[in-house]
Amino acid sequence: MRRVLRALSAGFLLVLFGLGLGTFVPRPLVAPSLAASAETREILLLSNPIHTDIALPLDDEVRAAFADLIPSGLPIGMPGVDYLVFGWGGRSFYIETPTWGDLKPLPVFRALTLDRSVMHVEAAGPIDRDHPAVRVLTVSAEGRRRMIAAIRDSFQREHGLPLMVEGSAYGAEDAFFEARGRFNALAGCNTWTAAMLREAGLTTGWWTPLPQLLGWSLRRISSSAPSHS
Repeated sequence: MRRVLRALSAGFLLVLFGLGLGTFVPRPLVAPSLAASAETREILLLSNPIHTDIALPLDDEVRAAFADLIPSGLPIGMPGVDYLVFGWGGRSFYIETPTWGDLKPLPVFRALTLDRSVMHVEAAGPIDRDHPAVRVLTVSAEGRRRMIAAIRDSFQREHGLPLMVEGSAYGAEDAFFEARGRFNALAGCNTWTAAMLREAGLTTGWWTPLPQLLGWSLRRISSSAPSHS
C-alpha cells in the first residue's frame, strides 16, 4: 500500500511540475517584438471552464479567407454577423455535448483517451468585450494573416473544400467540419488555441491544456497580450 501511495504521490507531483513548466516557460523562448509602427489587429479569446475559442472580427480579409465555408450554410455574408468563432476539439465530445445537460460517458471517455477532431465554426453577432470570459488580444496585421492561414490549414479538405459534418450543428449559425490531427486530453482544444495564438506572434506557455493555464500564461509571459478592455 505504501508503494502505491508513493507512486500516486510521485505521479501527482510530476503532473504539477509539468503544468507549472508548461504554464510559465514561454513558447517561443524569445518573445517576438512588435514594431511601434506596425499595423495591428484585435482578436478575441473566448473561454469557458474547459474550452477556448478564437473570434475573428468579420472584416473583408476574414470574409474572403473563409468564403469556402459559405456553401455549408454559415451566414457569413448576412447583416448582424460581426465575428467568426473557431474552436478545435474532439469529435465525439464536441458534437454530442452542446450543453452540460447532454454529458454522456462515452464522449467523455473518448475525450480523455483519443478521438478524431473537428472544427466548430460559428457566425456570431456582437460579443461583449468586457465579459470576464472574453480577452482582447492585439496582434500585427501580418500575424493575423499567419493565424488565418494556420486556422485554414486545420480543416480537412476534399477538392480544396472543407468537409462539413452533416447534421451536427447546434443551430442555424454554426457548423462542424472535419479537422486535421487527433484529439486527446494532453493535446486538446486549448493547446490548439495556443498554437494559433503563437502563429499570430503571441507568446504562450509551453503546454497549456486548460483555459486557465493558457490565460495565466498570457497574463504573465506575453508582452503582446493586454487584458480585455
